[in-house]
Amino acid sequence: MNQISDNLMNKNLCKVRTITSFLSLSKDYSLWEEKIKNASLFGENLANEFHLNGYEVQSIRIVTNAFGEYLDTSSLETALADMQLLSDILSSPSMPDIRIRFAIGEAKTSKEIEILPYLIKEFGDICNVCVNVPIDDIGVPDYELTKKCANAVQKISKITPRGEGNFNFTINYNCKPLIPYFPASYHNSDTEDCFALGLESPDLLVEALKSVEEENNHNKKMTNSYTIMKDALQYHINNIVDITNGFIHQYKTKFVGIDTSAAPSKDSSSMVDVYKLLGVPYFGASGTLECSSLLTKVFKNQTGCELIGFSGLMLAVVEDEGLALGTINKEFDIRALLQYSSVCGIGLDT
Repeated sequence: MNQISDNLMNKNLCKVRTITSFLSLSKDYSLWEEKIKNASLFGENLANEFHLNGYEVQSIRIVTNAFGEYLDTSSLETALADMQLLSDILSSPSMPDIRIRFAIGEAKTSKEIEILPYLIKEFGDICNVCVNVPIDDIGVPDYELTKKCANAVQKISKITPRGEGNFNFTINYNCKPLIPYFPASYHNSDTEDCFALGLESPDLLVEALKSVEEENNHNKKMTNSYTIMKDALQYHINNIVDITNGFIHQYKTKFVGIDTSAAPSKDSSSMVDVYKLLGVPYFGASGTLECSSLLTKVFKNQTGCELIGFSGLMLAVVEDEGLALGTINKEFDIRALLQYSSVCGIGLDT
């Protein structure tokens, strides 16, 4: 890694978007509170450690194994009752005084897919859930399962305000477990409890590109831009990994890695700013595809820890104000997004 300038070492430029713990629950309700409390305490204390070292932590999350393995899904009523028990635990006075975002893992059966819109309607942000759609031997996704999921999306759009319950539901294709971001995240009960981190780095990328010297040769400009973004992100990842590995806690589980995606939010720089600094007039103009591929390489080529989750270019249209404005101005459409998603290592986001 090359030496970076002092301004790029500013820890406010790279935030820890999430500390996400993955744990398995069983149908023994008596064990739920202790497991959830321990993971919450760990997340809270690790967040404090990051704060002491200058890094902001934006959220603490918990992801479970498939909800059918611990909720009583024999009927909608029993599933709602068990979700209420989870909700009561998360709001219990015995829990740390912090907000915990919660995901109940994946739905695995047709019946579970049918009831999940109603679970989301009642429990919202503690009921993040996904469905993993498999592919066949020639790479074609399960069509019937996809249709069932699409029906769930339509149902959610009708029974939740403004259809916003669909922010709590993801249809996954080719997604591995241990994604630290919701609602695509899920955990397999046959693996050990663990935790992962996710980052928010658009501000860092913008600051890095502002530091690139003027260069008329296109290839040199792209190389210089790639190098400074990669090195700046690597610097902060090294710091964050060192803090994480050095943190000792009685409830610490296995650290499985970092999702290096930029993960823009409404409070960060827009990824549109990154594209403009790379020379693209606006997101959707000629050069967008090339820069999408370049940015993906930045996230994919980090070292020093396992790269888990998406670790690619996250084009979150609903969360990124610049991208949202681009849709209003008709600067790109769904077909363009699909084209860019072919090189971004993630696929379509929100």
